[in-house]
Amino acid sequence: MKKHILLSFAAIVTFALLMPACTPNAPSEDKLFVNESQVADIIKDGKLYNINDFLAEFMSEKGDFENYRTRTTKDGKIFLFSIDTIATDTIGIYLRGRIATDDYGGNFYKSLVIQQVTDWNTGEAIEQQALRLSVDMGSASGLYHQGQEVLIRCNGLAIGRYANQPQLCTPSYNNNVYAGGKAAEKVGWAPGRIPSPRFRLACTLIGKPDVSKLQYEEMTLAQFEAKYRSKYNDVQGARIADGRLLRLTGVHFTGQYDNYGSPSPCTTYDPERSLTVGNPEEDGNASVFGPTTGNVGYPQSRYISDDNKNMTLVSTSEYAKYAYYYLPDAKYVGSVIGILGYYYDNAQYDPDGGEWSITPNNMSDILFDTEWVPREWSKNEPQ
Repeated sequence: MKKHILLSFAAIVTFALLMPACTPNAPSEDKLFVNESQVADIIKDGKLYNINDFLAEFMSEKGDFENYRTRTTKDGKIFLFSIDTIATDTIGIYLRGRIATDDYGGNFYKSLVIQQVTDWNTGEAIEQQALRLSVDMGSASGLYHQGQEVLIRCNGLAIGRYANQPQLCTPSYNNNVYAGGKAAEKVGWAPGRIPSPRFRLACTLIGKPDVSKLQYEEMTLAQFEAKYRSKYNDVQGARIADGRLLRLTGVHFTGQYDNYGSPSPCTTYDPERSLTVGNPEEDGNASVFGPTTGNVGYPQSRYISDDNKNMTLVSTSEYAKYAYYYLPDAKYVGSVIGILGYYYDNAQYDPDGGEWSITPNNMSDILFDTEWVPREWSKNEPQ
């Protein structure tokens, strides 16, 4: 026989009142974000570095490691991949900057870029400095929003270069010889992603996110050519400018992709002619922003130009949400906003130091004539 226990209404209410609350209190703002006074208290045991000063002091040419991947260096003097570890048994080593990236569009997977526009020694405005952060965190923007200012304690982490791009990281050894095309060239040490718990421990949020505080260097392609092809016109000089925020104005897409340093016409899709040619799922040269790489994962590049035939590249991941959108026709003119990049991993040094590119955060960073309507590739219709 089953036994039934009947509780009076009063007993139930009493029991509920004695139980601990199931819903936690919302965290207070002062526990999530620190203010300037608290920042000063945090860094009093160490030193707050300007980004470029930090790179100059802690990032050497060769780094602390041996056995980098085979494409790291051509002459033993310039290293495209490097790792320098940062000591723990010393004063606190701090960086401060505002997050410039947003991974919602899929172009900055497990990576962040911070921007600095104030000299921490003088408090004066400076030409922007930037640094990439390699963090093993999916949907990082959910916690580290674009426009959020952060303070990072770098002790115990590393500073390195991946394809010549400086980044805060941890050492990582790759031994995946079965990864496909040229995998043997990639065996060895390289900058790796900082584990998520480790980064959260090192990173402090300063105030609330404010996207309006990010500063973009606005310029035409002619001005871009004059500055970045001269002042930073070498492999080592490019490291200082990598990661900056730019707005390139008066540009149009040429319908060309980067064919080992040379512009070549993108292929167009017509299902009545071919189901492969121009199909971004099959054809890496398709006339879209980021067609397949066969899951190799390198960024796809498409040329933009101005009326004077100055050119540079727009880079898009094949995993970006807008990767399969058709390129705007050359008749549409506008601007492209994004992160300046100098990805260079083959150790074959071009006379001009390689190719610059700009990487948008999202489709909304490609601002063209209102007549242009973004359109996604479809198997059922020609371009």
